[in-house]
Amino acid sequence: MAVMTKNQKLLDWVEEIAAMCQPDNVVWCDGTREEYDRMTNALVKSGTFIRLNDDIRPNSFFCRSDPADVARVEEFTFVCSEKEEDAGPTNNWADPKEMKDKLRKLYDGCMKGRSMYVIPYSMGPIGSPIAKVGIELTDSPYVVVNMHIMARVGSEVLRVLGESEDFVRGLHSIGAPLSTPKTPDVPWPCNAENKYITHYPETREIWSFGSGYGGNALLGKKCHALRIASVQARDEGWMAEHMLILKITSPEGEVKYIAAAFPSACGKTNLAMMEPSLLGWKIETIGDDIAWMKFGEDGRLYAINPEAGFFGVAPGTSMASNPNAMRTLHANSIFTNCAITPEGDIWWEEMSDDQPELLFDWLRRPLTPGSGRTAAHPNARFTTPARQCPVIAEEWEDPKGVAIDAFLFGGRRATTIPLVNEAYNWHHGTFLGSVMSSEKTAAAAGKVGEVRRDPMAMLPFCGYHMGDYLAHWVKIGNEHDDSKLPKIYYVNWFRKDADGKWLWPGFGENSRVLKWIFERCAGRAEAQDTPIGRLPTPDSIDIEGLDLDAKDMKELLKVDLEEWLNETPDMQKHYEKFGKKLPDELVWELERLEERLREPAHKV
Repeated sequence: MAVMTKNQKLLDWVEEIAAMCQPDNVVWCDGTREEYDRMTNALVKSGTFIRLNDDIRPNSFFCRSDPADVARVEEFTFVCSEKEEDAGPTNNWADPKEMKDKLRKLYDGCMKGRSMYVIPYSMGPIGSPIAKVGIELTDSPYVVVNMHIMARVGSEVLRVLGESEDFVRGLHSIGAPLSTPKTPDVPWPCNAENKYITHYPETREIWSFGSGYGGNALLGKKCHALRIASVQARDEGWMAEHMLILKITSPEGEVKYIAAAFPSACGKTNLAMMEPSLLGWKIETIGDDIAWMKFGEDGRLYAINPEAGFFGVAPGTSMASNPNAMRTLHANSIFTNCAITPEGDIWWEEMSDDQPELLFDWLRRPLTPGSGRTAAHPNARFTTPARQCPVIAEEWEDPKGVAIDAFLFGGRRATTIPLVNEAYNWHHGTFLGSVMSSEKTAAAAGKVGEVRRDPMAMLPFCGYHMGDYLAHWVKIGNEHDDSKLPKIYYVNWFRKDADGKWLWPGFGENSRVLKWIFERCAGRAEAQDTPIGRLPTPDSIDIEGLDLDAKDMKELLKVDLEEWLNETPDMQKHYEKFGKKLPDELVWELERLEERLREPAHKV
């Protein structure tokens, strides 16, 4: 199609990349439904997509990746800042010039026999003062159709961009040139031997090579919306966070907005789409993964969900764990590395109580119950439009965003961490977020039960030094009115008793904790000061109708001084990684915590 912009900087860049990658042609994406249908039809014809049964799951598609291309490749993900110290100890660093020289050799002719698609996209509602524009160049039709769902794509983005140079430049190639246009292709082309996902914070660039999967290839997601945006946010005084956003409405019609950060396997998407158990209370979704937040004229923090879709892990998602996610997937969705049924529908582990009698797994093999093999890859994904979520909030695309009342941090801890804890102030809350921890599950690398600290759940996604990132949080507290900043809470739905049984029922019952947080923000619910923060009084959490005795509730809200003192050396060790860049305010908070634990009567 025709070029849709007069932006000379953009045109020059597209021409430069085309000269290096040597595609057969350049296609400018317009973001229309006609374009989406044309490309999905072509993907079906090429064997990449299988069209699912329209009577079961309308306008939806199934695909399988190459077995060598199934997940993020952390070891080949680099932050190529100009100075190594700016990448910090939690990122892989490479010299930007040396990395680009290496990649140029791989990109040389890498798109021969293919088209290069120019995808103009907006992270956030088009024209929102919080949104940002990106341009992704890719030779993957799979990326184009997924970006159609995950971002706002097309000519309207270019119109809003105009002749501005303020756009993130993303280059992606699967690294699988075809010697001639008639050379046979494979359903999932990639370059298994050479995978690189590289970020250039100062120049706002992303260069990705070799992988066609997920966040490696959909550059608007983690690469732009977190790694590059976190740097932009630091430079420009806003926040780009790995947080869901939800709207909670009381029976009286009062509304609060909550943003929450959790590491993987802690129920983040489930919380974003929760069906509350409390009569009259309502939870609606703004976003399930990422929040961009800027300060309004009233001094409050306003958040948007920069994404237009959900890119979720499929296994474990069910009507029991997340019914609203399942309802969202009823149509217009793309399923990658799940299993497929003979009837033309998809399936994955825990999707239903019983496995279907016959499946074809993600490796194309027939599968029957009792075989001992899994049907879906553990990282199997769905891509689905957020607008289809039955509990999507009406203001989810409001360009000005929603005013955040509370932040939640949390993790999976069997002991020590109580059900809910309110920070004393912004700096104390920043401290709690900086040491947030989760125990590794069987699905994660490392020893089961081992505690991993993941500040604000940003460890894999922060585009600069984590010490500077924490300093940015502290700076926000120093420069803004604490009374207008979100209150900060630390939650833990995963505490167990001495027999290893869950103390809290979780899922929809988590609305009871949200109700207490809501009422704290409204100045109504009671709390008591403890050495670690403000906890609910014994009767301030609504447990009416729950099969939960006073003993269990006491254990859920227990602050064991000895357990907490045993945690502080690990917190100190965690802080040592950040060296001199660790803010003094957080060192002070850790020292005060130890003082309060040793002297419980110590003044808060």
